[in-house]
Amino acid sequence: MILRIECGQTRNPKTDDEIMEDYLKPGDLIGVAAPSARFDEKLFAKGVECIKKMGFRVRVPKGIFGELRYLAGADQDRAGVINELFSDPEVKGIISVRGGFGAMRILDLLDWEAIQENPTLFMGFSDASALISGLISKAGLKAVHGPNLVSLAKAGKGTLDGFHRAVTGQVRQIAVDQGQCLRSGEATGQLVGGNLATLVHMVGTRFQPEFDNGILFIEDVGEPAYKIDRMLSQMKMAGMFDRIKGVVTGSFEDCANPEYIPQIVGEVFGALDIPVLMGLPAGHGEVNLSLPMGEAVSLDAGNFLLRWEW
Repeated sequence: MILRIECGQTRNPKTDDEIMEDYLKPGDLIGVAAPSARFDEKLFAKGVECIKKMGFRVRVPKGIFGELRYLAGADQDRAGVINELFSDPEVKGIISVRGGFGAMRILDLLDWEAIQENPTLFMGFSDASALISGLISKAGLKAVHGPNLVSLAKAGKGTLDGFHRAVTGQVRQIAVDQGQCLRSGEATGQLVGGNLATLVHMVGTRFQPEFDNGILFIEDVGEPAYKIDRMLSQMKMAGMFDRIKGVVTGSFEDCANPEYIPQIVGEVFGALDIPVLMGLPAGHGEVNLSLPMGEAVSLDAGNFLLRWEW
């Protein structure tokens, strides 16, 4: 798969200073949160060093090292760390330690009013999609769908460089030259979505993801094709795709019968007359490109381009 990631000038008159209001600059303080599963402390330490090597400072709250079954501590403790980090004006970014499960359990415990009043860039993926979705739809914030802290510890150069570009607001467009266009066309909308299995479990709750007028991004890992079919079918029947503008999929890693997935995606979205592009290397694959979420993007499926409208 051939990629081109561009960081040059755009046609949009938004200045670099305006972009940086939402993103990070060298020396900014990044707080670490553990909203989901327990984690390997050796990988954790390596991830912290990765962040520091990128030129950021790191704050590690004491409360993130708890353990409760498969979770990184009690719900109240995990939520408390996030509330604390959002309320601290010195903290400019918050990164999730790892995925697994647990983020949706704390959504009702977060101080959404305080979060909205203290915009802070949140970074993570997989189970953190529950938080990213809420931060965009409930608080109107930006977020970066990209490696969690322990993922950075094992990441290659492409993933690390992509992460740094995204969190500093430098991503302009991603071209997937050998992606798969299921339906050509162009559309513009807010980039929304994330891990499919996480998002589908929020359907019917007060934190149900908002996709209206958006460009939907989805990815997953370890789910056989029939389960991906079932999840997408449920969301379609719930009306969640009725007003989306386009679809771009990331990786479907270790998913049984991967040859069926393009057929499934084509069937689910085919009647909507919207552009659909598959093959963006973002998610649980070897390369996990970071995506600024909640921003306006243009999808040109026929030319395999996803462009940020800065």
